[in-house]
Amino acid sequence: MSRFEKLTHVIWHCQYHIVWVPKYRFRVLTGAVKAEVYNSIQVFCSQLGCTVVELNIQNDHVHLL
Repeated sequence: MSRFEKLTHVIWHCQYHIVWVPKYRFRVLTGAVKAEVYNSIQVFCSQLGCTVVELNIQNDHVHLL
């Protein structure tokens, strides 16, 4: 599978790198909260028709590509 999307007259590759950090970088993304954040991101991305290339949830931040 190619990383490029294409139609009959155009080819493109568009990615967004999002870093989400809780206020004061409190270490709240553990256990059940971590699982809920992961599931919520997957659900919202599927509703919007987006593809999650990489998702990494640490104790104090989230990386989403």
